[in-house]
Amino acid sequence: MNDDMLPTPPVVFPGQTAAPESAYRTAYDLLARRAPKEALEVLEPALEKDPDNTGLLSLRAWAYFIRVQLKHAQADLERLVADNPTDDWAQHALGRCLERQSRYADALPHLRLAAAMSGDWDYGLAVLRVEEQLNRSE
Repeated sequence: MNDDMLPTPPVVFPGQTAAPESAYRTAYDLLARRAPKEALEVLEPALEKDPDNTGLLSLRAWAYFIRVQLKHAQADLERLVADNPTDDWAQHALGRCLERQSRYADALPHLRLAAAMSGDWDYGLAVLRVEEQLNRSE
């Protein structure tokens, strides 16, 4: 087996019951392979069983973001941020979601907070990119 290839996740068919932990692993693997539609098919039934599972909600937001279903991603991310404002990934992802909707003024506070909390260079670059967009629109 090639070391660059990810192992194949277990097959979970729509309607098949899976524990949230199994659904998380499977959906994560699918998203890593850029298969958000299939990940959503695994996540939805698991979230029906465990609607407050933040891991599953994060993966669903990621899947929606990849599919450019930004309103759905935004709803999940706003919930994650409301439940845990110190989640720098959720803050950054919400900021990126708003940025992709050209809502730069709304995105900037989330991006700034995520950058300050994490120290991640990519998060800092997102702040600079959105500030530049805001400066252009003035």
